[in-house]
Amino acid sequence: MTHRDNFSSLSAGTDYEQLANRFRPIFARIAEGALERERNRTLPHEAIEWLKKAGFGAVRVPVEAGGAGASLPQLVRLLIELAEADSNIPQALRGHFAFVEDRLNAQPGPDRDRWFKRFVDGDLVGNAWTEVGDVKIGDVITRVTPDGAGWRLNGHKYYSTGSIFADWIDVFARRSDTGADVIAAVNTHQPGVRQQDDWDGFGQRTTGSGTSEFVDAIVEPENVIDFATRFKYQTALYQLVLLAVLAGTARAVERDIAHHVRERKRIFSHGNAPLVRDDVQIQQVVGEISALAYAAEATAVRAAEPAQRAYVARFGGDEAVERQANIDAEIESAKAQVVVADLVLRASSNLFNALGASGVSETKALDRHWRNARTAATHNPLIYKAKVVGDWAINGTEPPYVWQIGGSPAAR
Repeated sequence: MTHRDNFSSLSAGTDYEQLANRFRPIFARIAEGALERERNRTLPHEAIEWLKKAGFGAVRVPVEAGGAGASLPQLVRLLIELAEADSNIPQALRGHFAFVEDRLNAQPGPDRDRWFKRFVDGDLVGNAWTEVGDVKIGDVITRVTPDGAGWRLNGHKYYSTGSIFADWIDVFARRSDTGADVIAAVNTHQPGVRQQDDWDGFGQRTTGSGTSEFVDAIVEPENVIDFATRFKYQTALYQLVLLAVLAGTARAVERDIAHHVRERKRIFSHGNAPLVRDDVQIQQVVGEISALAYAAEATAVRAAEPAQRAYVARFGGDEAVERQANIDAEIESAKAQVVVADLVLRASSNLFNALGASGVSETKALDRHWRNARTAATHNPLIYKAKVVGDWAINGTEPPYVWQIGGSPAAR
């Protein structure tokens, strides 16, 4: 296959409004139930099923394979709209879109085609990489072991975001025979896969980010993938989804505060107008929140552009161009994280300046926006992202593309 043939089959973008209009009625239905799900901690199984049936999981799949052919900036825009409806759901789909991206970067062939068909048919992929407890940094306890013509997977993972909704799980594991790190794509529809909704964070509580246990789970030979082949800009991609979660949260803040101000009948005696919606100081608060949401969204979409370039460069045959695109993807997503987190946390806190004490009512649950934003912003620590950006700016140090968390060897 020539480079030209490769480029013609890439997901380079489509008509965004036409694409988004396919899903906006579903987003509206999702938004209708978001507050109730938050109050009762109800997992959004039904909402995710709506998205599956509508083909949302295949928007990045090339058109010739039955997908929508969306670019990464367009995916981020869609995820922002979805996050405005319910910020838990795009985060629950984070592992799915990362695995889709990995298959997009794989060499053409029957294995890639098989996965494209699964995505188009509605299959979703969850994520299970992190191990907690007595595991030292760099160690991987989860093992895949040869078993006849296939493999068996055994281990425990936590923070397995979205896996409870998924048909497959992208599991980071180690081969028992060679010690090589791999991705084991395991089908969830078998007795050897057990999942719990035991995530105890104060925000993003319905992302399905709990424990996954694998007990002699069957993995097909073609679904044990060498981790060394993983797409280079993966950390940037994971961060882009979180940026979309944050930007969508800011849009939800703007929507909700405008609604509550518009409907508010009580006023303070020392306010500036007979109705709160006409009070110039309250209008200023809402206007500033609107501006923060605008900046967050614009930054998130802009940050996706170099990742799209890295995807295209993967098939361009120019290693220097691809390397620079991957650096740009990591650096720009990190810059965006540092800025967007601050913007959205300010917006989700400042909204209370436009309301009285009734704004903190648990019935309204307006605090969920700050809790959700704080939780999403805590992933991939901001201070280390800022350090990576600074080291690049000062010393030209290439950013890390893969990192782990685990117990320190120095800990006693």
